[in-house]
Amino acid sequence: MRKEDFMDVSPSSKTMLKIGDRVRFLNSVGGGVVTAFHGRNQVLVEDENGFDVPALIAECIVVGEADRRMENKEPEPYVPPVKTASKTEVKAPERHVFEETPQGERLNLSLAYLPVEPKNFMQSSFEAYLINESNYYLYFNYMSCRNNSWTSRRHGLIEPDTKIFIEEFEKSAVNELEHICVQMIALKEGRSFLLKNVMSIELRLDTVKFYKLHCFTKNDFFDEDALVVPLVANDRPEKQMLVSATDIQEAMCGKIKEERRAPKPAVKKTKPANETIEVDLHINQLLDSASGMNNADILNYQLSKFHEIMKANSGKKGQKIVFIHGKGEGVLRTAIEKELKTTYRQQARFQDASFREYGFGATMIIMISG
Repeated sequence: MRKEDFMDVSPSSKTMLKIGDRVRFLNSVGGGVVTAFHGRNQVLVEDENGFDVPALIAECIVVGEADRRMENKEPEPYVPPVKTASKTEVKAPERHVFEETPQGERLNLSLAYLPVEPKNFMQSSFEAYLINESNYYLYFNYMSCRNNSWTSRRHGLIEPDTKIFIEEFEKSAVNELEHICVQMIALKEGRSFLLKNVMSIELRLDTVKFYKLHCFTKNDFFDEDALVVPLVANDRPEKQMLVSATDIQEAMCGKIKEERRAPKPAVKKTKPANETIEVDLHINQLLDSASGMNNADILNYQLSKFHEIMKANSGKKGQKIVFIHGKGEGVLRTAIEKELKTTYRQQARFQDASFREYGFGATMIIMISG
C-alpha cells in the first residue's frame, strides 16, 4: 500500500484526528505521528524509526502535551485515602411494645418518688416518675403551685403500660410540691376506644413523708422502695384535698388552746384505764417563756419531757400516748423516732397519729410491754 493512497481525507476523520497528532496504539505497542488519512477508518502513522505504519482510527489515541509530560514524570507514591469518622447514627427510639388487657381499659395513674441516695436519706435528692397502668396514651401536664401561681414542671405524652422519669429535685425543694396538679387527656393511636373524661387532679402532698425513710416502701413498679401517690384509680380521680396541712394544724392547735383555756370546774377526774394521753411538746406549752434558750436547749427540754412521760407509763401495756410535736422542720419528730427505735424499741411501737384529729404534726405511741 502506497502512502499516496492515504490522501483521501474525509471531514469526519478530521474531527477525530489530524495530521501531525502524536498517537498511541490502543491494542498494540507503539505509536507515532499521523502523516496521512485514508477513507473514514484508517490513518498512516510514522513511528520513531521513520517507518509508516497503517492503523485504524479507532485503534489510535491522541497523546497530548500533558500526557507527554506524565510519561516522563516519576510516579508519585500511593497515599491511601484518609477515612473520616462517620457520624454516629442516631437511631429512632424503639416504641414500647405492649399488649392490651381488660384491666387496662380503666385508667390507673400514679406518681412515684424515690430517693437518689437511700443510704444518705437526710441529704438525698429525689426522682419523680409518672406511672400509666392503662391501654391508653396520656397527654399530661404536671404542675406545682406556689403563692397561687402554677408552674409546669413536665408535660408530654406517656405511652400505655409505661413509667417515665419526670424530674429530679433537691430536698430543699420539697415544699414546692405541697400543692400539685396533674392534667391529662386519654386516647388510643390507630384504633377505636372508649371516650375518657379530661381530668385535672389537684391535691396536696404530705411533704413530711420526704423526711421519713419508712414512708418509702416496696412496690410493684420499682426494685427500690418508693413513695407512690395514686392519682386515678379505675377511671376515678383521687379525692381532692384542697385544705392546706398547715391550715389544719393551726386550726387544731387553736382548738386545743381554746379548750385548755376555757373555764372548767376544779374537780380532778379519774382517767379510765388505757385512756389516750396527749402531750403537747411545743415549747410554749411546756414553759411560760423560752427567752434565753437556743434551739439546742429547747430540743433537749422537749426530749426530757418526752422521756419523763415514757418512764411514767413504762409497764402499762396497751397505753396510748400522742406526742404533739408539730410539722416544722421535722427535727423534734426525727429525734423522738430515734429514741423510739433505740431506747424504747422493746417497750413501745409507734405510728403517725390520726390525721383527722392532729394533722401532720403528731406521733402516737402504744406501750407493748407490761
